[in-house]
Amino acid sequence: MPKTNSAFMKPLTISSELAVIVGKGPMPRSEVVKKLWVYIKSNNLQDPKAKRNIIANADLKKVFGGKGTVDMFEMTKLVAKHLS
Repeated sequence: MPKTNSAFMKPLTISSELAVIVGKGPMPRSEVVKKLWVYIKSNNLQDPKAKRNIIANADLKKVFGGKGTVDMFEMTKLVAKHLS
């Protein structure tokens, strides 16, 4: 039976800015990312021409440090700052 990575599944505390988008924590990083993508897709925040780019609305700008557009790789780095 494969071992699960307990550090990856460890529930993390979520900042108040991020909680507006994904809900109150604690929750594992994988669940945060999943809920973040649900929010992005349901609010149509993906750039239609460049799907890797996320166009931030007012709530996401708080999480993204005020940036209006970020790519999906930068997004994970910025979201990590809101998890502890």
